[in-house]
Amino acid sequence: MKILSLLFVCLMVGLVACQPAPDSDSGVVRIDPGPNAQEEIQTALLVAEPGTVIELGEGRFDFNGSLSLDVENVTLRGVGRDKTILDFSRQEAGTGGEGILATSDGFTIESLSVENTRGDAIKVEGATGVVFRNVRVDWAGEPKTENGAYGIYPVQCTDVLIEDSEVRGASDAGIYVGQSRNIIVRRNKVWQNVAGIEIENSFGADVYDNEATDNTGGILVFSLPELPVKNGRNSRIFRNRIHANNHENFGLAGAIISSLPSGTGLQIMANENTEIFENTISDNQTYNIAILSYLITGRDYDDPEYDPYAEGIYVHDNVFEGGGDNPQGRGHDLAQQFGGTFPDIVYDGFVDPAKLVDGKVLAEFGIYIENNGDADFVNLDLGAMLDGGSPEPQQDVLVHAGQLPTPPEEIVLSGAL
Repeated sequence: MKILSLLFVCLMVGLVACQPAPDSDSGVVRIDPGPNAQEEIQTALLVAEPGTVIELGEGRFDFNGSLSLDVENVTLRGVGRDKTILDFSRQEAGTGGEGILATSDGFTIESLSVENTRGDAIKVEGATGVVFRNVRVDWAGEPKTENGAYGIYPVQCTDVLIEDSEVRGASDAGIYVGQSRNIIVRRNKVWQNVAGIEIENSFGADVYDNEATDNTGGILVFSLPELPVKNGRNSRIFRNRIHANNHENFGLAGAIISSLPSGTGLQIMANENTEIFENTISDNQTYNIAILSYLITGRDYDDPEYDPYAEGIYVHDNVFEGGGDNPQGRGHDLAQQFGGTFPDIVYDGFVDPAKLVDGKVLAEFGIYIENNGDADFVNLDLGAMLDGGSPEPQQDVLVHAGQLPTPPEEIVLSGAL
């Protein structure tokens, strides 16, 4: 036992000894590319103290394993997303699926690129006060199923800021915020992912000034069953450019994302109290906007606390151009009754019968659509099938005129994010 203890102490001394010395005044540890850079970076993350900034110099850093961090208030910073590149092409099986995994509060990653991870590129789990800033994530070559599922991936986090970043090639979602609270996603570009940006089972998200193009689907706001955090709500999706998201779906077969039809612009599924405004949405070949219940997927679930309906949705003051001219997947069949094309805004028409009062939907659960120029609309009335009836689609958007009684509030992040 004494020998083992001595070996452990020697090992820790060796790890600390190989770490570049921090600037005593600034708390900055500087590491440049080189043959020992991987060990130096992981050691710096291991022995960091709160407030440490690990600064990576210009050039390409090569990794054969994952990086991990569980120390609070640490910043991992490059000198520019096109100058500091973390390349995981040599990442070996069994070394962890992520490129970078952080599980600590106050984590900031900025001004660098992460490339070619076997799994998710940058995952932050269970943390408060998370910042992704000026980050690029990419996988080389044409997008393919073997790429990592998620590029930027905070899950079960609070106070999340994702800004001025770019993601390409994720086989599920480029930017994926899951089961989190108090979120801002702004000024990012996502392209050639299956889903560009996805807000899933989350509470309070402002998604604005982003560009989503050439994905299978541009921006998705979902709630899924059988997850620890239930029934997302209170999102605002505004001032985004969502155009030509017509990339083929290369998601993993069997995963729910693999059923997303190519040509999806903005899709709201099973979320509540969501506002969509001042977006420019164009040339998405299946539909520009879809408001859907989880029931439309046809998938079974065992989750008595899950609410599968889209309720309290407010779509206003958006600009639409083109789109809906070549519906894919199941949308292809549904669109045949409209001459093979879809209107700009498609609502599946599922309504929770348990929430009807005198046969009417309560105001807070309504679907409101107004001031969208000459955008056309359809309610597919698929909810009629719940009672064994036949759908009678309606295209009169004036039926849905009005405003959400209590729209979501602006997100304000705590602290200095």
